[in-house]
Amino acid sequence: MKELGLPPEILACLFDLDGVVTKTAVVHAAAWKETFDAFLREREGAGYRPFDSAADYDEYVDGRPRADGVRTFLASRGIELPEGTPDDPPDAQTVNGVGNRKNQLVLEKIRTEGVQPYDGTLRYIEAVRAAGLKTAIVSSSANTLDVLRSIDAEHLFDTRIDGVVARERALPGKPHPDTFLAAARDLGVTAKQATVFEDALAGMDAGRSGHFGYVVGVDRVGQSDALYAHGADVVVKDLAELLTAPGGAA
Repeated sequence: MKELGLPPEILACLFDLDGVVTKTAVVHAAAWKETFDAFLREREGAGYRPFDSAADYDEYVDGRPRADGVRTFLASRGIELPEGTPDDPPDAQTVNGVGNRKNQLVLEKIRTEGVQPYDGTLRYIEAVRAAGLKTAIVSSSANTLDVLRSIDAEHLFDTRIDGVVARERALPGKPHPDTFLAAARDLGVTAKQATVFEDALAGMDAGRSGHFGYVVGVDRVGQSDALYAHGADVVVKDLAELLTAPGGAA
């Protein structure tokens, strides 16, 4: 698979959505900041320490299922909330309530601002499929199907493991490898025969712990060193770079 920049044993490609296929990672980061800042301001007053859209987002939230992101970030601030239920209203002071507020904001932003794909990623996926490799979309988002349909990309993936499917199958989210492993199983390949494409540190951790054949880090925000430290075999700024990688992957 030299023309794709992948090892020859790779038979399937597993793609994250936000930040890899679509330019929605910034939308999620903005929604998390708005949600957490409002929560912290109400709880701690004007002197609260704001959510850091770079450090806090990358470390505690990015790539994780929504409730896990809430729980992990609040724990970093020494805050513990009751879990609540997935049906909690967005103003509920529970893990699910805070998460639902964030999701409400994301949907509003997507509805008003739209969704844009990364053209280099779409070209790469087309090349992958033309070469006969199988493809999966693997995302913690419960809005994955709507986002794919909005950019007319649903047909580019042979299977989908997202927040909805993960809940149905009781799969723990990233940084656990279970969603990626489920996608590989759905495609009829082993982990060693699959490549993970991720921009989140939690996704890198999932790729490494799942012992996948190759892990590609997509550096959208200048965190190449961190992506390597968390398990990337190679880091690119755009997946189209892999189509011209001299000599392919090592």
